[in-house]
Amino acid sequence: MKNIVYFDLETQKSAEEVGGWNHIRDMRMSVGVTYSTARGGYLIYGEGQVDDLIRELQRADLVVGFNHLRFDYEVLHGYTVLDLSQLPTLDMLVELQKRLPHRLSLDSLAVGTFGVEKTSDGLQAIRWYREGRLAEIAEYCCYDVKITRMLFEYGREHKQLFYMNRFGKKLSVAVDW
Repeated sequence: MKNIVYFDLETQKSAEEVGGWNHIRDMRMSVGVTYSTARGGYLIYGEGQVDDLIRELQRADLVVGFNHLRFDYEVLHGYTVLDLSQLPTLDMLVELQKRLPHRLSLDSLAVGTFGVEKTSDGLQAIRWYREGRLAEIAEYCCYDVKITRMLFEYGREHKQLFYMNRFGKKLSVAVDW
């Protein structure tokens, strides 16, 4: 069986605090979460376990995420000399951008495909980090990983996903993964 690792992380700092989006690796990880199909469960990593997180990603047959090539991997590049973009990767946002002339949010896909909303956002996770509320960050991050996994599996089986456009209309997009 292939080991698919679904992955997401949250940061300690915002883009504004580190001098803009060209300095993503300076945002630092607060919490990272993976779900491994080989393990059949989630693992939660704090900043002190970032090397363990990177090792898990390296062992995956496929790493699946949402905007993790441009964002999550870049955050991790602040901790390693490895080029994580060389890992076998499927970034759902990248794949969807090949088919649509605009970016989609994970939330618009979750609402369109399953009728559920994300539980929070990255800026709230940064506030929680400052308050020492790592359990809330982990719960939020686990939920995003679960949504990512559900969307990937739904798209693989049905060859399409649904999303809500900015006018509240439900639309579909074909996928092939």
